[in-house]
Amino acid sequence: MTPKSAAAATRSTVHGYPRQGPDRELKKAIEGYWKGRVTADALRETAARLRRDNWRELAESGLDEVPTGDFSYYDHVLDTSVMVGAIPARHRAAVEADALDGYFTMARGAQDVAPLEMTKWFDTNYHYLVPELGPDTVFAANPAKQLSELREAVALGHTGRPVLVGPVTYLLLAKPAPGVAADFEPLTLLDRLLPVYAEVLADLRAAGAEWVQLDEPALVQDRTPAELNAVARAYRDLGALTDRPQLLVAAYFDRLGEALPVLAKAPVEGLALDFTGPAAANLGDLAAAGGIPGKRLVAGVVDGRNVWINDFAASLSTLATLLGLAGRVDVSTSCSLLHVPLDTTVERDLDPGLIRWLAFARQKTEEVVTLARALTGGTDTVAARLSANRADLASRSASAITRDPAVRARSASVTEADARRGLPYTERAAAQRQRLGLPLLPTTTIGSFPQTTELRTARAELRAGRLDAAGYDRRIEAEIREVISFQEKAGIDVLVHGEPERNDMVQYFAERLTGYVATSHGWVQSYGTRYVRPPILAGDISRPAPMTVATTSYAQSLTDRPVKGMLTGPVTMLAWSFVRDDQPLGETARQVALALRDEVADLEAAGTAVIQVDEPALRETLPLRAADGPAYLAWATEAFRLTTGGAGPDTQIHTHMCYAEFGDIVQAIDDLDADVISLEAARSHMQVAHELAGHGYPRAAGPGVYDIHSPRVPSTQEAADLLRTGLKAIPAERLWVNPDCGLKTRGWPETRASLENLVAAARMVRAELSS
Repeated sequence: MTPKSAAAATRSTVHGYPRQGPDRELKKAIEGYWKGRVTADALRETAARLRRDNWRELAESGLDEVPTGDFSYYDHVLDTSVMVGAIPARHRAAVEADALDGYFTMARGAQDVAPLEMTKWFDTNYHYLVPELGPDTVFAANPAKQLSELREAVALGHTGRPVLVGPVTYLLLAKPAPGVAADFEPLTLLDRLLPVYAEVLADLRAAGAEWVQLDEPALVQDRTPAELNAVARAYRDLGALTDRPQLLVAAYFDRLGEALPVLAKAPVEGLALDFTGPAAANLGDLAAAGGIPGKRLVAGVVDGRNVWINDFAASLSTLATLLGLAGRVDVSTSCSLLHVPLDTTVERDLDPGLIRWLAFARQKTEEVVTLARALTGGTDTVAARLSANRADLASRSASAITRDPAVRARSASVTEADARRGLPYTERAAAQRQRLGLPLLPTTTIGSFPQTTELRTARAELRAGRLDAAGYDRRIEAEIREVISFQEKAGIDVLVHGEPERNDMVQYFAERLTGYVATSHGWVQSYGTRYVRPPILAGDISRPAPMTVATTSYAQSLTDRPVKGMLTGPVTMLAWSFVRDDQPLGETARQVALALRDEVADLEAAGTAVIQVDEPALRETLPLRAADGPAYLAWATEAFRLTTGGAGPDTQIHTHMCYAEFGDIVQAIDDLDADVISLEAARSHMQVAHELAGHGYPRAAGPGVYDIHSPRVPSTQEAADLLRTGLKAIPAERLWVNPDCGLKTRGWPETRASLENLVAAARMVRAELSS
């Protein structure tokens, strides 16, 4: 490719960058602040240093424009609620008393104040805080955070582009506030919200912003004509402002579809579109629409959500086509790099050959710069990089890591009967009642118990060689004894071993399956200060040996009550990993399911009567476009049933899901054919129980009565009230009592108190039912 005049102005940028720092400094500072060990000023200085370091790295890599405002103490949607003054009434006193503490109260709650609801950010594993709005909501501009961060960047000599959640997406993500009619549509508040955005834009222009990015990812979902009219009105009004920066409207994660012509006609100066994965369809749509002449196009050709290196030749081909469709083409990532780890160069334990195939945030930034230079100066200017890229791609394609003939032969031999239980639920339920002998409203937990400092220290000492395997096993067994003893004393009916040996519900299994590789420093934010290290699914999957049988059997030996075997389901194993992109997801899911099926068989053979296969990611992985949903749900539910289909009728199969919108996948939940499902419900006030009832869900369910993502301890009466609400939707003989999710991130004092209250609530409501 040779330089073209249309490409002469090509610039490079990214939508956002990881917030945590190379050693998760932000997490440590915030948690230190919560515990009183770090002052507010020290926390702010840590955050300011991390922002400075990020901008410096981006600029030194060669980026022409850096994002500002994407940094957050907890969540960028929560930051938007603060920016527009959408503070729920129950949080106003805390915010007025201390803005920082009030911000964290909105996110985490307090003992007497519930937090905002939390759910998944589109089809990612990032969680955002759901805005609560109503007809009485009064918006007021408060852009202090956005202004101060822009000024910081400008003062350091950077060209900063503030990134804001767009007004339409903000309203589409919101829910009616408590006490507001369920059919209230927050989008009706658009005309009330736009003047606030106008004020924020004017302030940003005055602070030095040449461009402001307004993120509208909600527009890649199916939208009604009324919603598209709202988009047109919003950007007509914002575009008509005279006192504003240039506007760049960004949409990512999928194709823009019917919203593309609306934004193409809008009086904004630029669009940022995703051209990776399913969003690659944007290229054809843009061509069919005649392009966006006169507008800036920020082309997301580097995948911001997965960790594989870019195919430079393919990206340059896409960019060459785009040059004829826009007034100016700049190069970027598909979305914020928030969703990938920071840097591959710190991964000392990975095979150097495999590292050649990987690009984390820093490497993706370099890929963006390389593509922009090739587009502007011609491929000769980056010939060495292009040659190395071709070699790296060929290395991955030819590697023996990626293909195992035995795994592929087994997968190809699967029949429909393999993915079905031998008896229908009603007959299985009778056999399970006979075997388990559980009371009405049985109590259980989701799986994990608090991961104490002592446990983390033991794992670190094992890795460092200061503790041998036998000593580590003794420490794990001691923790299991404590967890089992507590549950028996508390009166819980179906126990768990607490998962003290597991660093993460996906990584633990990934480390024991072939085809997976685990990072040492590949941290990614899930929510707030919760960071995970998603493993990398690089090749075909098999299970060399049992993974959970020893710990489950040991726990069962300590009690006469049933102890659940705990597995992570195939869809979640994919969703919470960086999954291979060289074969269909359904085939990868089938391989994982077959490996887990072997584990179910071994647990059964060891006498385990209850086995939980967690699928919290089933909803989050649902494609953003409805037309793509049936094919996904077909292979996703088949993979779950393939995992559990060999279980005997008197083995009770549980599954678990949390923090997602379940209403549109109730049929898929039914299709899993699990005997018991537990779901998040405490923050959403038992909404999911009514969704299950509306569907006519025929099996047992445990909508959570204890919100584990908040440090507050629910009272017995609070849990009992939620149970009574659940009973209005689910018959008592099919209602279970459990927390919303695992207890890994909670401390022991609050865990003990909360579970004791949960058991007391179950007994209270049982007594009411019996009388």
